[in-house]
Amino acid sequence: MKYQSITGKEWILSNYNENLALEISQKLGIDNFLSKLLSIRKITFENCQSYLNPKIKEWMPNPSVLKDMDLAVDTLIKAIKENKRICILGDYDVDGASSTAIIVNFLKNIYSNFFIYIPDRQVDGYGPSVNSLKNIIDKKGEFLITVDCGTSSFEALEYANQNNIEVLVIDHHQAEIKLPKCKALVNPNQLDDKSNLGYLCAAGVSFLFIVALNRSLRESKFYKEKNINEPDLYDYLDLVALGTICDVVPLIDLNRAFVYQGIQILKKRKNLGIKTLIDVADIKESPDTYHIGFLLGPRINAGGRIGQSDLGANLLTSEDPKKSYEIATTLDSLNKKRKSIEEDILNEAYLLAEKENSNEIILVSNKFWHEGLIGIIASRIKERFFKPTIVISSSKTIAKGSCRSVFGFDIGLAILAAKQNGILTKGGGHKMAAG
Repeated sequence: MKYQSITGKEWILSNYNENLALEISQKLGIDNFLSKLLSIRKITFENCQSYLNPKIKEWMPNPSVLKDMDLAVDTLIKAIKENKRICILGDYDVDGASSTAIIVNFLKNIYSNFFIYIPDRQVDGYGPSVNSLKNIIDKKGEFLITVDCGTSSFEALEYANQNNIEVLVIDHHQAEIKLPKCKALVNPNQLDDKSNLGYLCAAGVSFLFIVALNRSLRESKFYKEKNINEPDLYDYLDLVALGTICDVVPLIDLNRAFVYQGIQILKKRKNLGIKTLIDVADIKESPDTYHIGFLLGPRINAGGRIGQSDLGANLLTSEDPKKSYEIATTLDSLNKKRKSIEEDILNEAYLLAEKENSNEIILVSNKFWHEGLIGIIASRIKERFFKPTIVISSSKTIAKGSCRSVFGFDIGLAILAAKQNGILTKGGGHKMAAG
C-alpha cells in the first residue's frame, strides 16, 4: 500500500532496526510506529527516555564555550554599573521578538535604564542600520545590544563605534571571515567559534547569554548586595521555545530540551503577552508545537511583515493586561490582512514558478509584491517544487529578496558569496533561509 502526504508526496518508509524497534516498544510500552521512527534515528533503548523527555540540565553546556560570551557579560555588567542607557535592538521576526523579550524581561529584574528598538522593515531594513543608529542616538542610547542580527552590519556598527556606542552582538546567522567592529560578538556560527552550537536560533543563544549573565551576577554577590531576588531562568523557556520553533532550526540536542521544557512553561501561561495572544487566537487546547508554529508565530510575525515592527516584542515584554490585549488584537487583525494579501501574491507567484521549474533554482520577482511577505511566498514555492527558491520585490532603486532552500544546498553561503563578489549590496542568513 502506498501512502501520500497532504501535499501529494509519496511516503517511503526508511530502513529500520527491527530488533531495536521491538525492544523499545515492548520495554517502554511505546507505539510500534513511534518505536520504528526512534530506531531510524538511531535512538537506543538506553537513551530513549532522554530523547522523548529531554531535560535542560542533560544538554545545557557551559555558556562560556561560546566565543566572546564572558567578554559580553563583563561588558554589559560594566555598562550597568556605569548606568549607561542601553538599547536592545532585535529583528522583527518571531525569533528576534523572542530574543529581545528574553533579554528585556531579564533586565527588568536588575536594571531600568534601557529601551527597545525594532527596525522598520521598509525604512531601516534588516538589522542595525545607520538610520536606526541615528534614531537610537536621538533616544540617548549609549550602549547597544543587537539580537538575531548584527553579524553582517559593518556600516552600522562602524557608525556606532564612531559615536562612542559600545555594541554587543548576539546572533546565529552565518558570519563572514571579516567581522564587524563591536565589543563582543556571541554567535555560534562565526568561523572561529568552537562550541558546536550552530543549530541554535537567536532565542537559544540569548538564553545562554542570560544564564552566563545571571551566573556572573550571582558570583559577584550582586543580588545579595542589591537585595534582589534572583530570577528563575526557567520562566523564559516559553520564549526560547517560541523562537526555536518559528525559526525552524533543527530539533536536536539542546533545542529539543528547550522546546519540550518551554512548552511546559507555556502551558502555565506565565508570559502575559503569550497568554493574551492564546486567548485572542481562541486556542482552547493545551498548546503544543502546532499552536506555536502555525497560530501564535504568524500573528507575532504579522506586525513586522505588514504593520508596526515592534508589536511582537512589545507584546512579549508587556506587563499591562490592557496593553497586551490591544497589541494581541491588532496582531490578529494584521494576520488576517496578511493572509488576504499573501493569497493574491501566491497565485501569481505559482504561475511564474511553473515557468522556472526547469531550472535548478527557482527565481521569481514582481515590483508590486509586498516585501514583508516574500519570505512566506518563497517558503510556499519551495514546498511545492522542492527546489531552492528566491523571491524578489523591487522598488525604483533597490531590490530585496528572500530565499528558502532544501537540504543539501546552503543558501546562506551562496548569498554571502554573492555579497563578497559585489553582486549584492547586503545579504546573509543560514543554510535553509537567507535574504
